[in-house]
Amino acid sequence: MFDGVLFDLDGTLWNATVRICEGWNRALARHPEITRPPVTVPEVEATMGLLLPDIARKILPDEREETRAMMLKEQEDEEFDLLRTQGGVLYPAVEETLAALSAQAKLFVVSNCQDGYIQTFYAAHKLDRYFTGFECAGRTGQPKSYNIALVARQYGLERPVYVGDTLLDCTSAQEAGVPFLHAAYGFGGPIEGVPAVRAFADIPAALAAMCPP
Repeated sequence: MFDGVLFDLDGTLWNATVRICEGWNRALARHPEITRPPVTVPEVEATMGLLLPDIARKILPDEREETRAMMLKEQEDEEFDLLRTQGGVLYPAVEETLAALSAQAKLFVVSNCQDGYIQTFYAAHKLDRYFTGFECAGRTGQPKSYNIALVARQYGLERPVYVGDTLLDCTSAQEAGVPFLHAAYGFGGPIEGVPAVRAFADIPAALAAMCPP
């Protein structure tokens, strides 16, 4: 059995795109000088897993870097307020599956998000008791592959596995030298040649098949 299960957040544990979209539009409403239409949920979905500067370039392609940085901060403030109080949409059976997995292995969240985002997930859904730790690009300034390896090293994991929904998640795990399980119910498309699940509740059985006791 794996001794550490590292999860991506967006598209793997929850879907927070509606709240993220609301955060963008609340921030943009204060800046009529930025003449773009309201941000849509499909636009937000297309940025899932990207680093923050890349997200800002996609959402605000015609703005200067200074403007993008300002808007990222304002959007973050709005988004965090919404997520702390309203949360995102958990995928079915997340809590009971995390409870079962946490009895067998240490659980972690590793995301390309800004610092504070994972904490809103914990605060809104009271799931922190199942996790040993977390890491994100916003804290380390490093890409996901680095952070996966960092968590494995810091916590002395000998048999870690990464669970995520996108090709970037897959390549990040491979670069970190960690097996990958594809959350095929999430935002990413098909990924050839890797084990996959189509529901969160199927993760324990898939992990057991990948790494028998």
